[in-house]
Amino acid sequence: MVLIADSGSTKTDWNTLNLTDVLQNVQTVGFNPMYQETEDIFEELNKSLLPHLNDKNPSAVYFYGAGCSSPERNKKVADALQRLFPGSEIHVDHDLLSAARALCGHNPGIACILGTGSNTCLYDGSKIIDNVPSLGFLLGDEGSGAYLGKLLMRAYFYRELPEELAQSLKNTYHITKDEFLDTLYSAEVPSRYIATFAKFAYDKRKHPVIKEMIYANFENFFERHVLKYKGHMELPVNFVGSIAYFFSDILKQSAQKYGLHIETIIQSPSEGLIKYHQELLEKFGTPNKV
Repeated sequence: MVLIADSGSTKTDWNTLNLTDVLQNVQTVGFNPMYQETEDIFEELNKSLLPHLNDKNPSAVYFYGAGCSSPERNKKVADALQRLFPGSEIHVDHDLLSAARALCGHNPGIACILGTGSNTCLYDGSKIIDNVPSLGFLLGDEGSGAYLGKLLMRAYFYRELPEELAQSLKNTYHITKDEFLDTLYSAEVPSRYIATFAKFAYDKRKHPVIKEMIYANFENFFERHVLKYKGHMELPVNFVGSIAYFFSDILKQSAQKYGLHIETIIQSPSEGLIKYHQELLEKFGTPNKV
């Protein structure tokens, strides 16, 4: 039995599985080693995960998480998991690898995350071989909910929205410029706050001005990220995340402009990750061949 974790800063989905079945699913809070230390992670897991697991001795644990982007950060999570499961093989990787494995399986392709933030990679069927860097909320995150929220709120406060849209936004949120900026700059995760305004864009997505804004969001994403990868015209381009999923029709139309082939769009990587690791178990008969 192996244990797989797909973790964001908000929540973590844990699945135990064998060759043929998902044995158990548990959800806990999210973990991010950029903001948490080993002891904090261990204590939370000991309290919220371990009591719910029927089998407390998985042969291997695969943790894919936001913020797990360096050996130092990964070690924080790995040390907590090793204390929790002393007899298990522990593997900690970035959530971008979980996206790639969930979307592409054992085949090469371009994997993209479009949720609150954005990220991309070129994947060879086993590992990430290229990554146009994600510069985060302040400098990047093109294509994401945060970027779309930024475009929307900037247009609103700069008085660039048509009157009916501006009035609708005002009636929806009842927020002043000062309130908006105070909340944005005091938020623990500013990108998460501004991404909440993407819902307004979704609700108004048929309005020509909003539709143009959504196109601009995706076009910036394709031009600054996907088009930089070697073979982008031949390889399938795959997406995971709420923005890609809910705006999929406009995303596909935008991709056509660049001659790109979108193969898969999913909201969550869990199902694809489960399939990937069950195929490994079937092929190798052991969990630690990744």
